[in-house]
Order: sequence, then structure tokens, then C-alpha cells
Amino acid sequence: MKKATHQQTKQHNRDLVLRTIFANESISRAEVARVTNLTRTTVSDVVNGLLEEGLVQEVGRGESIGGKTPILISVVADARYLIGLNLAQDKFIGAILNLRGEIKEMVEVPVVDEDGKTALDLVYQIIDQLMKKKIKPIVGIGVGTPGLVNTREGVVVNAVNLEWQNLPLGQLLEKKYKVPVSILNDSQATAIGEYVYGGDHSSDDNLIVVNVKHGIGAGIFVNGRLFQGDGGGAGEIGHVVVQEGGELCRCGKYGCLETVSSARAVLGNLKVKTLDQAQSAFENGDAKAQDVVLKAARYLGASLANLIGTLNIQKIVLTGDMTRFGSTWMDEVNMSMRNAALSRLSENTELELGTLDYRACILGASAFLLLDDYSLLFN
Repeated sequence: MKKATHQQTKQHNRDLVLRTIFANESISRAEVARVTNLTRTTVSDVVNGLLEEGLVQEVGRGESIGGKTPILISVVADARYLIGLNLAQDKFIGAILNLRGEIKEMVEVPVVDEDGKTALDLVYQIIDQLMKKKIKPIVGIGVGTPGLVNTREGVVVNAVNLEWQNLPLGQLLEKKYKVPVSILNDSQATAIGEYVYGGDHSSDDNLIVVNVKHGIGAGIFVNGRLFQGDGGGAGEIGHVVVQEGGELCRCGKYGCLETVSSARAVLGNLKVKTLDQAQSAFENGDAKAQDVVLKAARYLGASLANLIGTLNIQKIVLTGDMTRFGSTWMDEVNMSMRNAALSRLSENTELELGTLDYRACILGASAFLLLDDYSLLFN
């Protein structure tokens, strides 16, 4: 193993200090040193550099535990900005966010059976509009897209509803907008959003976020890090067959989870056009709606049991359109999950609803840019 260069060590220390400051509303230099195990001199040097960059600021004094009262430092939320995109089923949504994940501007455009080129043009249209805003500097773009994504290469391998195959979206956006770009699956982006902004999760938690929309996918956190698998497709549970002789799925197989548990499946089985109609029928006790929605819940619960058996992660968060069916749907998912999983594993599993709706994907796509590397803040 090669020894780290002086520059690499400096960058590592800088990122470690900055990550610690990000994790706190405000914190003293001494506390940063304690948390990071860096010397006070090193922390002081790094903080001085961050002050010069305008990334942190002194925000007052903390309580003394003997000696002088410490000066507290905090991230300057509006020092830099990021763009996050959620390429959802019926509309694309883009937003400018500051370093604390606060949405400053938002643009959305409807999507109606677009082909691949038109879908790409809509992405450009949203980013162009956001780039024209007076909010500066924008230092990176994160995109959450449906489909199978090679995040490392920034390539959308296959997004059926967008008609994208092997699209080098990251490369196209970096060339056009001259900033770093990250591309990841929308369910993985949603998981990041929920993990970072949606709840009380510590930096080394395990978490599964299952996004149940027109498609179904999961984002998996192991020891506080997004797990994408060897090919980037970890969590593609929507295209695992759960029903023999079932409906034809968009992926070409029959009986995938998506064909029975997704919002698309519910609409198709009820022969209605909107989820509002489906929800109204369900809440009014319509027998057909009750049967379709609760059947969808049971298949989803069984799939969650497979995740429990494989990963034994004890916190699972459900997000997406199907959560609109409320506690009755949720209870059915929960019961099915526990019936199908080994009881010793499922008894400690918590199942809960996400808190961020469509914003989770936007927040997560932008936050992914900073998860492991803060260098784009210094360009």
C-alpha cells in the first residue's frame, strides 16, 4: 500500500473536519478535534482555511467546561449551491439547494409518453432554467433517474419508460454545464435523501428505503454507506419475479413485483387513470379496490421479508405513491412481511413511512455529490 502524500493527507483532514462540522448545527474547534482524533493545531489550520473559503463561520460562544468559553463554528449554508433532479414518472422536477439541503428554487415540467431524445431535452430545459437564476455559485448537479444506472461511469444503462439505453448522461451534462455531475438510480437517491435529511439516523446506521411508485426499487445503507453492489443495481427488487404466470412486466419477464405491487399495477388492475381515483375507491370501501391494493401490499411485504432474510437490516422505510393508501396498506405490508420472514429476524425490524415525499430524491441526488468528497466545494 502506497503511503499517502502530504496533499492527500491535507485533503483527508480537511474533509474529515468539514464532515464533522456538517453533522452539527454548531461545534467548537476543540470538539472537532475530539471527534476526529486530529490535533487541535491541525483542526485550527483546517478551520482557518475553511473560513477563508467562506464555507464556515464563527457563530458565537458555547458553554465553558473550564477555562475560556469556546468559539462555535457552523457551515455557511448559502456559500455554495447544488442542483438536484428527480426524473419522476409524470413530471421531471429540478431544484437548487444550499449546503443544508434547503430548496431555493424549483422547476418542474410534465412528462407525457416522451421518447428518449425528448426526455433528454427536458433535462436540459430544467437545468438551463435553474442555471439562469441569480443564485450562485452552482458547483454540481445530481440526477436521480429511474432504471438501472452505472453510477461510477454516469451511464443510464436501461430506463424503460424514458427510452434510454447506455446513455452517458453524466458525461453529456458535465460537457454542457462544466460542473461535476452524479447520476444514480432514483430509489438510491431517495434513500440518501431520507438517510441524510429524513430522520434521526447516525453516521453508521444500516437502513433500507423502499420506493414504491410506478416502479419499485430499494436503496440500501450499510454502516452509513450506500451499498450499490458490484454492478450498481443493488435494490432492484421491482424486477424480481414473485408470481408464476403473472402479468408481463416492462422488463420482459412475467410476474415481477412491479406487476402486482406498484402504483402502475394498481391503476391497471382497477382500470382507472389516476391514483386519486384509486385512493377514493379504496377509502370508500370499494371491494375491487380493497382487493387490489391489499394484494399489492401482501406481495410487497413478502419481498421485504426476503430483504430481511438476506441483509437482516432492522430499519425499513417506505416511500412513494403507494404510501397514500395509508395505515390499512401499511398494516397489510407489515403483517405480510412478518408472516414471511423468520420471526427471530423480523421481530426487531422497524417498518415506517418516509417523511420527504418527492423531495427525498432531489435532496439525495444532490447530497450524493458530497458524500465522500468535498473537493467540488473548492474548485
